[in-house]
Amino acid sequence: MAQERLTMKKIKEILRLKHEAGLSNRAIAGACKISNSTVGEYLRRAEASGIGWPLGELSEDEIYQKMFGEQPQLPEKAKPLPDWEEVRKELCKKGVTLHLIWIEYIEKNPDGYKRSQFEEYYRRWKKTHCEPSMHNTHIGGERMQVDYSGLKMQMINPETGEISQVSVFVAELPASNYLYAEAQSSENQCNWNNGHVRAIEYFGGVVRIVIPDNLKTGVTKPNYYEPDINPAYQELAEHYQFAVLPARVKKPKDYPEVFIIPKFLFLAKN
Repeated sequence: MAQERLTMKKIKEILRLKHEAGLSNRAIAGACKISNSTVGEYLRRAEASGIGWPLGELSEDEIYQKMFGEQPQLPEKAKPLPDWEEVRKELCKKGVTLHLIWIEYIEKNPDGYKRSQFEEYYRRWKKTHCEPSMHNTHIGGERMQVDYSGLKMQMINPETGEISQVSVFVAELPASNYLYAEAQSSENQCNWNNGHVRAIEYFGGVVRIVIPDNLKTGVTKPNYYEPDINPAYQELAEHYQFAVLPARVKKPKDYPEVFIIPKFLFLAKN
């Protein structure tokens, strides 16, 4: 039952990001921390079951039954197909062609798809799952990158002269390099969420995608919620209708741009 509830949580978020945010399967997979194939499978089942977005008055049990009860198999599942991601990796090797991969496939699966069908299925998969590797092209108002600056700043109380260390929350619109920054007393969940709210107010609008450099700042108990977004952060995303797409580990292209911290910052009172 617990696994079923976890699955339903993922399904609802996948449908929201697909139909409400308009994200690609790859982007949804990154946001939900699941594989591209799982996203595709859930969307396929939802479509076959007549489930769209918004979900309306359907209960979670009804949605689960519709999607995972007995359903007629679609034509694509009538015959075995290879792992297309592995096929893509093989094609990167010198001398390997899709024709050679099909020959190996048909030797293992004599009743498998003919060459033309096999190659067509691969082209469909590649069109949906593969994106060209290039420098990021940012669209105005589409994304906001958020993070805490690595260096802390000193704040001096003008009345007592007491010096304290403050963290710097930074948000940037990468298409224009438009920057918002504020000093915060600590890097807790409340400050993190409120920093987003003030950045949105400062920019005067809501983006479609928010990219945090380190998702742990949006998770209060990683050992319990991992790999899911902290519930409070998730509620913030749903309220403002943006998707959270964390930067991947060891993927420099995903990381926020270099932040230039202004000399004077506002100290958030949280």
